[in-house]
This record gives sequence, C-alpha cells and structure tokens, in this order.
Amino acid sequence: MTLLDKRNLLPNLKNATLELGCGNRKRVKNSVGIDVIDYDCVDIVGDIFEVLREISSQSINEIHSHHFFEHISDVGLLMAELSRILKPDGILKIVVPHFTNPYYYSDYTHRNFFGLYSFSYFSDDSLLKRRVPHYLNASSFLLSKVKLVFKSTPPFYARHFFKKVLQAIFNFNQYMREFYEENCCYIFPCYEIEFLLIRKK
Repeated sequence: MTLLDKRNLLPNLKNATLELGCGNRKRVKNSVGIDVIDYDCVDIVGDIFEVLREISSQSINEIHSHHFFEHISDVGLLMAELSRILKPDGILKIVVPHFTNPYYYSDYTHRNFFGLYSFSYFSDDSLLKRRVPHYLNASSFLLSKVKLVFKSTPPFYARHFFKKVLQAIFNFNQYMREFYEENCCYIFPCYEIEFLLIRKK
C-alpha cells in the first residue's frame, strides 16, 4: 500500500499527539490522525507499521488508540514501535473491546482478544495482583490505569443505565475489577477496557 502524507507532516513530526486508526472522526483535538482508509480527517494514510517506521525515535508526546488494536496482526511489534517513538514519560492511551463484548465476533476484521491483563505483558504492572510473564519483550511501559467500561448502544437506554451501575460497582477498586473478570464476566458482558500506559525513562 502506498503511504500518503496528506499534509507533509512526517519529515518534521515532533512533540505530536498521534491517533491511531482514527477512522472518520478524531476523538483527540489537534491529533495527527493515522488510518489505512483515506477519510477527510485522516492526516497520514497507510499501513500502521509503514507509517511508524517513518517517525523518529523518542519524538512523540502522546499516542491514542480507540478500537484499533483488535485489528492488528502483530500486537507485540506494534507495542515495540510505539515504545520506540514515544518520549520518556510519554502517554499511551488504548481502548479495546473486552473479550466478552457481544459485538466482538460480528466484525470479521477483529483478530485479537483483550482482558484486564493484556497490557501487563508489555509493562511494569503494580495494579493487578497476578504476575504475568513478559516473554521475550523488555518492559518499557508502566501500567498506570485500567478501567472496565459497560454500556449499551442506542436505543437500549434502560439497559445502558443498568450497565453504568455495573461499571461503578466493578470499578470501585482494583479487587473488584479482578473479581469481575474471574467470576462475573460471562454473566455481565463488558463492552470495552481503557488502558493508560506511561513510557519508562
């Protein structure tokens, strides 16, 4: 696929905020939108790995991703590239479907599943109790926050209210998040998970 830098941003892309897989609308103001589809709001069109290879090491302040990681063929490689381009103390915000999301299987482009511990494999995690291996990946992030998000899409407003009550209960503390995923996740499906990671110095 041919890379298209619509605003000629790549040669001097420093101190920027990136939004990966932004689609047809950006969620982060003044971000540089990257997507494989050429929507009007997309600044750089191309395969994510080709785009990231053009960005200098330790040059980016923040990276945001909303329902993008589930479409990627190699999450480990993506995390390595994001680690490379983020500045020390840079912010990585990731939102992905929870593995119990009832709509997850409807989208044939989804490739990866995510739970509470998914990004603990790439970070130093002092939040969650169970220790997980890093395999061959050197940990270059700190896991700063994990949040379970419960919601229903319109027009299911009464159901949405009930799920927001569940969200308050299961995000009351870290113990309740882990209790949910071990014991309640197939009773009350979760819509998505929000992760906040910080690039280590």
